[in-house]
Amino acid sequence: MLQLGQQMQFRLSEIQSQLAQQTVTCSAGGGMVQATADGRGHIRAIKIDPQVVGQGDVEMLEDLVLAAVSQAQQRAAELYQAEVKKLASGLPFPFQLPL
Repeated sequence: MLQLGQQMQFRLSEIQSQLAQQTVTCSAGGGMVQATADGRGHIRAIKIDPQVVGQGDVEMLEDLVLAAVSQAQQRAAELYQAEVKKLASGLPFPFQLPL
């Protein structure tokens, strides 16, 4: 039984390493703001269309950044959950992994 736990721990570590290499990009405001996150949900890049900055509406820009970041983190969480479910489906007995 201990060996199965070690295998799972190794596989989870492997999944996390793979997810760190994958990215998701989401946009807000019709593409005026883009946020890129890795598969673990860490934000890796923010791109802002210079026209948005030129408008001087800081509150709108803040809202767009927040929306793009939230969407990117949500998609990264979905990617993580899909990978963990794949791992769980290969186990010889039913139990839930923390998602």
